[in-house]
Amino acid sequence: MSTPDPIKQESLIEYPSQFPIKVMGVKADGFVHAITQIAERFDPSFDATTVELRDSKAGNYLGVTITVTATSREQLDELYRALSSHPSVKVVL
Repeated sequence: MSTPDPIKQESLIEYPSQFPIKVMGVKADGFVHAITQIAERFDPSFDATTVELRDSKAGNYLGVTITVTATSREQLDELYRALSSHPSVKVVL
């Protein structure tokens, strides 16, 4: 009897799947483009027309929701790291 792979066991996501990610950052020229470029690096089938935008109350920040095709936990971890390391990004959820 083989033991289950612990990585597969702890993931609640079935791959591949559509996975929304919310990125919040400073509202500035080029912010949305930078986020979509990062998404495209990790998901070649990423469709930028599906991006959702929401301004903060004061208008200084912008919430950007991207939906990527998640193919593995490693892909998502790397995507989160890339998004989080962008200088204009404040939070990635």
